[in-house]
Amino acid sequence: MLSRHLAVAATSLASLLLAVTAQAADGSKGDAGKCTVDATWFCVTAHDPGKRGTTTPSKRTGTNKPGKQPKGGPVSGMPCTVKLADPQPPAGSVEWDGHEPGDGAIYERICAPGASDDAIGKLVWAADPPAAQVDPVVVAQLAVDKMLLRAPAIGITPKPGGKGVVGMPVYMWTAKGPETYGPNTASATAGAVTVTATAKVSKIVWSMGDGTTVTCTTAGTPYREEYGKKPSPDCGHRYALPSSTQESGKYHVTATSTWTINWEGGGQSGQLTEVRESAVDVTIAEVQVLN
Repeated sequence: MLSRHLAVAATSLASLLLAVTAQAADGSKGDAGKCTVDATWFCVTAHDPGKRGTTTPSKRTGTNKPGKQPKGGPVSGMPCTVKLADPQPPAGSVEWDGHEPGDGAIYERICAPGASDDAIGKLVWAADPPAAQVDPVVVAQLAVDKMLLRAPAIGITPKPGGKGVVGMPVYMWTAKGPETYGPNTASATAGAVTVTATAKVSKIVWSMGDGTTVTCTTAGTPYREEYGKKPSPDCGHRYALPSSTQESGKYHVTATSTWTINWEGGGQSGQLTEVRESAVDVTIAEVQVLN
């Protein structure tokens, strides 16, 4: 009987993982990490709820393509599922742990690999149905997944397609908006836990293509003609050599934004990190002096 129940648990786990794997493969959010309650199935956290703390920062990379979000899903972070075993094991079975039928019940507990120290499929006795619990960290990630966090919408002088001059100030900036710079806020609910997360870009690292990087803690200042030869007040660069020194004849400029996401809910708070990247090519020429 025990083998039969474990076989059922293993089959249920396989179905669970196939569904999650399919969601991860096509990048869809699905219901990964959510707790739903019906007549028999409900979710509990995979870890000891007494162990609280902030989240470990996670990183994602992506491009600035509209509607595209990085793929993936928290398979090992999913809650365990618990279901009333049907039929119940006969009286005297080891699963009853010395109890008699009618004194509590036997439940099938199924956890994703790596989710806990428990067996992946396990029959457990409980006096009452285990209380549904939700890990706020998982719900925080669900809130983040609702956000459209884009890579920097690059603004730069010289403009791509135009030409700059060696030694002249280069301005770099990004369009400021909820999707490109923040703040961007979203909430998610699972079971009785609601988490609200707010994301904002904390820095943009510009790789200028000439071997130098510039770290800007602001969105940068868009260039205006009246600025003339004044350097950017907060996010700028000067090229010492023409882009003809590059094999492509251009400098490949990459802007990498770090989104810092603070979340709160379920009696906890924490911080997550997301990374986005976009790039442009610019041409820098030398000034030709005529005698």
